[in-house]
Amino acid sequence: MTEPLVAGSTIGILGGGQLGRMLAMAAARLGYKTHIFEPGAAPAADVASAWTQVGYDDLDALRAFAEACDVITFEFENIPADALDVIAETTPLYPDRRALEISQDRLIEKSFLRDQDLETAPFAVITDIAEALKTTGLPAILKTRRFGYDGKGQVRVMAMEDGAAALATLNDAPAIAEGFVTFSKEISVIAARGQDGSVAVFDPGENVHDDGILSTTHVPAQIPAALRTDAVLIASRILNALDYVGVLGVELFVTPGSLVVNEIAPRVHNSGHWTQAGCAVDQFEQHIRAITGWPLGDGSRHADVVMENLIGEDVARAAPLAAEPGVQIHLYGKGEVRPGRKMGHVNRVIGPA
Repeated sequence: MTEPLVAGSTIGILGGGQLGRMLAMAAARLGYKTHIFEPGAAPAADVASAWTQVGYDDLDALRAFAEACDVITFEFENIPADALDVIAETTPLYPDRRALEISQDRLIEKSFLRDQDLETAPFAVITDIAEALKTTGLPAILKTRRFGYDGKGQVRVMAMEDGAAALATLNDAPAIAEGFVTFSKEISVIAARGQDGSVAVFDPGENVHDDGILSTTHVPAQIPAALRTDAVLIASRILNALDYVGVLGVELFVTPGSLVVNEIAPRVHNSGHWTQAGCAVDQFEQHIRAITGWPLGDGSRHADVVMENLIGEDVARAAPLAAEPGVQIHLYGKGEVRPGRKMGHVNRVIGPA
């Protein structure tokens, strides 16, 4: 195993949102500085050592940023490939470009998962909408291949004759069709892989969404032990297939006969926030450990936890919630409250593991 990055080294983080903020706080606990690269508003910059506020098309600024950092990671997927190429010329990037490219495009992602013999929803690239819907069956969901998140870039199709109109709502963006999966619940697994190939997986959490946005995650997920084992094995298979370094989120549908992979996220994940109250080493520290060469934490859970997102005006509930026993408040430092905007989250410890 290589020696961990020395204390006082600088970790670069592409993206300045709440995930970057919590990564920066975890890095500080391990003695590292952080440098945020974010063109827009950056809650992460409030807790970082430095902030470069320019666009991802400024290649000179990217080079200077890379040279100022000892290792670089990212907190969101939609980073231009050219930016990654510039960074990788001088500074290690974890996870690497391949993981990002796969997750940026839903068609490539679904094809990758199928290549690993993992079950997904039926899918088809849309060149002819009628043919795509014949492949997937109805009902179906049309999704843009890139840039969709929290329910954005998606539209449901219930009948063949509605396909063309539904596709038009996606503004001619390249898209795929996905058949519906009949599932009883959605779970997610947060897993990590170190530079030495070691793997650590957190317990699966059970997710509830509201209007396409994650509302709550309950841990442990109420699933049979065999499915819990399957979920861990699926996450491990994906990590190893990608030769991945860092934390990865895997979303899965629980069906009567198996687990169906919905999508992967090559970063720390909203559904993993519960680890801050339920584990000695949370997902953010686990990611920092992985990319800097530290040994991974084992991911063991010491408490049952419910994580609730504070979305929009929900943030006004933060102070009253703080009076409740077993409640841990995390606010993201965002100034403007907007509908659908994640302003913070609450972890409730509901009992020992």
